[in-house]
Formats: sequence, C-alpha cells, structure tokens
Amino acid sequence: MKASMKLIYGTYNPAKVESMRRRVAGLDLEIIGLNEIENSLHSPEESGDTPIENATLKAVGYFDQLKAPLFSCDTGLVFESVAEEDQPGTMVRRRDGQSFTYREMLDYYSEMAKRYGGKITAYYKNAICLVLDDATVISYDGEDLWSERFYVVDKPHERYNEGFPLDSLSVEINSNQYYFDLETGIGEPDLQEDGFVKFFERIIMDIQK
Repeated sequence: MKASMKLIYGTYNPAKVESMRRRVAGLDLEIIGLNEIENSLHSPEESGDTPIENATLKAVGYFDQLKAPLFSCDTGLVFESVAEEDQPGTMVRRRDGQSFTYREMLDYYSEMAKRYGGKITAYYKNAICLVLDDATVISYDGEDLWSERFYVVDKPHERYNEGFPLDSLSVEINSNQYYFDLETGIGEPDLQEDGFVKFFERIIMDIQK
C-alpha cells in the first residue's frame, strides 16, 4: 500500500487549510499547514499583478526556506458593474498600501455593497502553484478554479469565519440565501468545476508513473 502524498500548504490561515483538506478529501493526499510546522519563516512578498504570479511567488519563496514539496494559492476577487477604482483584483485584503484585519475587511466590503444598492455580483479567480523540487514548479489558473458567481451583500450573516471574512457577506444567487444557510452550511461559494481536485489528481498520477 502506497503512503499518502504529503504536501505543505504555504499558508498560516487554518481556515484555508481546512477548506483545502475538505475539497481534496477523496484523494490520497495529506495536507499540512505552515502553522503546524515548527519553523520561523518569513512571508514572501506578494508583488504580482495576477493570482498566478502571487501563488508562484509564495510557493517558491516558502519552498526555498523549507526545501519540501509545497503549494500555495492566491485569489483575485472580481466585481461586476463597479467602478474601476473599486475593483479588488488581487488586493482583496489591501487598500491604499494598508492591509486590513479580517474584521476591517468585512466592514469595508459591507460598506461597498451598501454603496452599490445592497449587493454586488462577484466571483473569485483562483490560482495554484506547486513546487516539488528545485526543478519542478507547476502553476495553474484555469477557469475550472474560478468560483461560481455570487452576491456580496451589505448585511453580514451572524456567523463569522475567521480567515474567510467575506463568507459572512456571500449569498448564493439562485436561492438568494447566505451560503451559511444552505444545506452544506459552508460559507464559501462553490467552484464552477473542482479544478483543485483535477490538478492534484494529475500531479499524483504523474508521480506514480
């Protein structure tokens, strides 16, 4: 029996680690967050203009410090029908050079939704970069990693997920219900297709050849 493939997830956000574990639960894959490793690491600078550039910067930066198979993800938030200056892009947690706390982030986007009539249609563009060794860096940002479209609304749900503050503002378009109130009870929007699972399936198959 082959041992599970072990990968470090280049994030200190436990909510992101648990979300990814849940997503790939059916694969022979063990994911470990940086908060579970006894190391003092410096965070790579996220200076890219796109999610795939930032995912790559983070993955390579953490790999250079740990020298162990590792992946990182990055996300861009896209709003439809808003002014260009209100478009978050990759700067979801930053504005005018300042970083938000998670609570400040929740307040900021709640106020923005209020300015646009109470809700904004949005979706996430996700990217992933996996570094297996010094010569093997695999980046991907296909549309199967994008989320479905959803509403960001002005009134937060009573539930709050530290690490994913916008879950409290996320409403499914078809049902007009908060994701927290759906049968799954998970606050985050679904992917259009589960591109993360397909990505890791391809990696595992290539390694086992």
